Amino acid sequence: MIHQLGESNSLLNQFIAEIRDEVIQKDPLRFRRNLERVGEIFAYEISKKLTYKTREVTTPLGVAKIPVLEQQPVLATILRAGLPLHQGLLNFFDKAENCFISAYRSYDPNGEFHIEFEYIASPLLDNKVVIMVDPMLATGSSMEIAYHALLEKGSPRHVHLVSVIASRQGIDYVMSKLPMEKITLWVGAIDPVMTPKSYIVPGLGDAGDLAFGAKIDSKESVSHPHF
Repeated sequence: MIHQLGESNSLLNQFIAEIRDEVIQKDPLRFRRNLERVGEIFAYEISKKLTYKTREVTTPLGVAKIPVLEQQPVLATILRAGLPLHQGLLNFFDKAENCFISAYRSYDPNGEFHIEFEYIASPLLDNKVVIMVDPMLATGSSMEIAYHALLEKGSPRHVHLVSVIASRQGIDYVMSKLPMEKITLWVGAIDPVMTPKSYIVPGLGDAGDLAFGAKIDSKESVSHPHF
């Protein structure tokens, strides 16, 4: 199942517009905060799909019966660009366990790249709901790698994949490679074009660089958009 939140009019689109804006995104603090706010909106929408139980809460005047989460999800992030988005979800799922996945582009001499999984820090995931975030879903290969990395730590009951901006090609790739009966895909916007170098168009650029500053890649002298 795919949920494209930007199809409906809401403040989400205001934040995405600012994230995309080449002038506004020059302010790293505002860029990070907008990603965080988008993460909070995703958290709220995903919370509607989770399982609840009734809890009795004692007030000064009596007892109220209120549905509360039966189990907190595990929040997983692909480093580094996913950190502000992750923080937004953590603001709402404030008792959640957390998982961090390191992956990077490995370039061949001819300039072609593939995604290398490097490291995962995670709690046990058996029978838990996982929400995994990555701001950009371009080729889909990083999501595929990260999903299989999760399985090293157990068998989740369900996985919600979250991206602010996705390419149509990336969505098709994920749907063809991952078990969609166990996955729900959440995106803010779907862009129609991806260049041969895996730039999403119109996209927004490199989310990691915009949030945390340009990096020096030992294998490439220039910065590349998030994969």
